[in-house]
Amino acid sequence: MRNVAKVYEKMRGFAAGLLAVVLLSQVTLGQAQAQTITPIITGLEEPWAIEPVPGGGVLMTERAGRLLFLPALGAAAVAVSGVPKVADDGQGGLLDVMVPRDFATSRRVWLSFAAPVGRGAGTSAGFGTLSSDGTRLVDFRAVVEPVAQRGGRHFGSRLVEARDGSVFLTTGDRGDGDLAQVLDGPEGKVLRFSADGAPLTEPAFEGRGAFAGLYSYGHRNIQGAALDLAGRLVTVEHGARGGDEVNMPEAGRNYGWPVISYGREYSGLRIGEGTAKPGMEQPLHYWDPSIAPSGLMVYSGALWPQWKGHIFTGSLNSDYISRLNPAGFAEARIETEETARVRDIVEGPDGSIWFLSAYEGAAFRITP
Repeated sequence: MRNVAKVYEKMRGFAAGLLAVVLLSQVTLGQAQAQTITPIITGLEEPWAIEPVPGGGVLMTERAGRLLFLPALGAAAVAVSGVPKVADDGQGGLLDVMVPRDFATSRRVWLSFAAPVGRGAGTSAGFGTLSSDGTRLVDFRAVVEPVAQRGGRHFGSRLVEARDGSVFLTTGDRGDGDLAQVLDGPEGKVLRFSADGAPLTEPAFEGRGAFAGLYSYGHRNIQGAALDLAGRLVTVEHGARGGDEVNMPEAGRNYGWPVISYGREYSGLRIGEGTAKPGMEQPLHYWDPSIAPSGLMVYSGALWPQWKGHIFTGSLNSDYISRLNPAGFAEARIETEETARVRDIVEGPDGSIWFLSAYEGAAFRITP
């Protein structure tokens, strides 16, 4: 059962999500057959990310700082030691987990997290080696120098391995939109690193005092990222009141926040200079009202061929999974008792769909 604090939090968010529910209430999943949802694990506390491990097993993060390893589906979870210290404040804490394709030989595991710095915190990431029994993360090394900002908002952050083995890290603007347009800081950016953690700053930013590893900028708070079937980076980021976006960040490009946006301030005032400006990129799709997207998966089509290439993301404020057809971005949704505050979504090794529900404190698996 959900505890009282979670119920209260959901009631507070109900008014903000009401319009979205009303407008989308007639949109159906459009599936050809019934789906089955079964739990992978329950009893989690603020789960943030889930990741299949090649050869079997599952890694999951809890925001307070716990990394969990399940040797196999249905097995008991064990807490992994050796995790870096995190700033468990507001939206901050232990965030994403990513297992690269060479895991069978490297045993490498990447983590992103809010790192404590003085009286503040900043987004960081790094990697360590998972022991053969899955109980220890050895020799963890941070590859991002966190920049301290006050407050517990907008850390991002997702990790994605590119086809060439490099690693993308997304960040948030830390509640100060102007930082997303400043090249010499990590806030509101996509950063890129080599497989061994060396920053890969794009040539477009060389000689401009850019933060090490800068790939793209002008982002508000990217909380979902994945590769599409062609190997291109796809992201979802939070707008303010409206203006949540799907983007395909490209090297050296400016995605506009907070100069342009399809959202408004929570007060109702207009943001920045409007919805378009030369030199700033347009989103592939945006939501108005906001759905607070989190987690992102582009589906292979393994079990549902009709969904090949479709984009899935969770909603944190309206309790459903969004499915977007990239041919026009028509939206359908999966909405069940289990899809309450969906934080992450990935494709399992067998083509099933795995997702985390923060309200239920559980990971679930969808199969035909």
